[in-house]
Amino acid sequence: MGLEENIVRRPDRRNETGQEKTICLHAFSDLTHVSPVVFLYLLKECYFHGTCKATVKFRALQQQVCNVLCNSSRPGVATFILQCLYVLPIFELYSEGFSHLILSALGRFKKAVTTSADTLTAKKLAARLFIDIVGGSVDHAERIIMKIIEVFDVRLMDVEEVVSQLKAQNDCRFDSAKTFIEQFIFGRIESQSYMTAVTLLEQFSIRQSGQSFLFTMIENKEFRAAEKWASFMGKPILSILVQEYADRNMLKNAYVTIRKNNLQQDFPDLYHKCKESILKKLAEKACWDIAEARADGDRQLLEYLVYLAMEAGYSEKVEELCERYSLEGFLKATGSEAAILRSRFLSLNDFAVEDVIWVDEFESLRNAAFQVEGCKVIGLDCEWKPNYEKGSQPNKVSIMQIASDRMVFIFDLIKLYENVPDALDNCLIRILQSSRILKLGYNFQCDMKQLAHSYGDLECFKYCEMLLDVQNVFKEPRGGLSGLAEKILGVGLNKTRRNSNWEQRPLSKNQLEYAALDAVVLIHIFRRVNSHSDGHDKVEWKSHIVSHMDNSPKKSKKESKMKK
Repeated sequence: MGLEENIVRRPDRRNETGQEKTICLHAFSDLTHVSPVVFLYLLKECYFHGTCKATVKFRALQQQVCNVLCNSSRPGVATFILQCLYVLPIFELYSEGFSHLILSALGRFKKAVTTSADTLTAKKLAARLFIDIVGGSVDHAERIIMKIIEVFDVRLMDVEEVVSQLKAQNDCRFDSAKTFIEQFIFGRIESQSYMTAVTLLEQFSIRQSGQSFLFTMIENKEFRAAEKWASFMGKPILSILVQEYADRNMLKNAYVTIRKNNLQQDFPDLYHKCKESILKKLAEKACWDIAEARADGDRQLLEYLVYLAMEAGYSEKVEELCERYSLEGFLKATGSEAAILRSRFLSLNDFAVEDVIWVDEFESLRNAAFQVEGCKVIGLDCEWKPNYEKGSQPNKVSIMQIASDRMVFIFDLIKLYENVPDALDNCLIRILQSSRILKLGYNFQCDMKQLAHSYGDLECFKYCEMLLDVQNVFKEPRGGLSGLAEKILGVGLNKTRRNSNWEQRPLSKNQLEYAALDAVVLIHIFRRVNSHSDGHDKVEWKSHIVSHMDNSPKKSKKESKMKK
């Protein structure tokens, strides 16, 4: 969007002679003979009469100003911007926004043009503007002060030079530049603008007793400012910060600070404790691959990770880690403990499941659909490979589990969709869209959305009939399905495999059991509650059954009108 699109000829705005008021584009595009006041007036007109949203207008104008600065303005690009900053306070409500806009544009310009003839002149003028703003003779917000210092890289010696010139002119306001700046910084600390204060101290290389200041920031939970200040002050203050984090059991903060500043040798025990804490949190989220990578081959950490896997009952991960890192001796020493820990979770044997059937071709698909259609109640669940990249799309749903009382069918959706998509669609339509079969799920509406996203051209995932989402019945705040199973059945589920690779073929025996349990346990929770519900404790299932859950993409109003 060009600047011309922001400037509007308005026939309703006429001068006394009845002629249209227009803005001279040439004047804006050539700064050689344009004063700062005219420049800013034109900028205001462009912004005021633009028809786009504020953020879009801001970005467009920012780019246009950057382009304009490439002209050979006098007395120089940076100096011209500073002259504008002296004028901007008279624009009142527009002052802060336009100050930020032209400073950002100058920042872009300086990246594109590495040298500028007026750099030294501009630095002195920027230092003078800083003094005038802090002294109260020019009105600008705090964030504009910080932007001026950043863009023009104003240093203590620049302020000292201006103060010396002012003193020579009999200006007695200052003892010294450093004292003047310190008083301003102290005011920022008093108003609890700690990040601003720290940034100024670092920019002007002012070091003073940092320990009390550090404690003040920590007490006020200004941890980012505290870390910035400690990094500037050096190892003694950094060590105090790390110890403070340790005393407050803020192990993640301690770990990041130790790593960032290479303090591993100064805090070996704490660093190890921090890493163990990270591994434990990752294990609790079932992010075993990430946890293994974080262990980084450290034998002590790997042994701890094996212990966590044993504690979670994740036997194949225990064996995998022990084989990969030669930890068999450690495994033997702790084997009996692992067996005890594994007994804490539900297994398929607890439900007398007769068979878990893998469905990945036409005949097994047809047979599975035939048997499921004869059921009155089924349990549903899905699994897909986790994606640990931040901001990336989830992977395609890999498997879908459908359970009856005694049997569980696990559909290999990836292979079935690739080989027999029409048969898959037809079979699942007869199951998911049947009003005769009650379908139990746990947050299955989310699964349906993921299924529709993964296989958008199949009709079977567009909607579901007779769905009872068990999560909505009990609304368990913690523990998910495992917590609900523990509450109703007395024992929870082992959820450590939920983030395993569900696209590998064949799936391991433990993966198959995990997948089957998630579906079959829903039926047994339903049966148990039904058989024990009476009086005030009776659970009203029917009110939670969704007779028709539409999962098809919503049509826009325009599309709906066209259809009509």
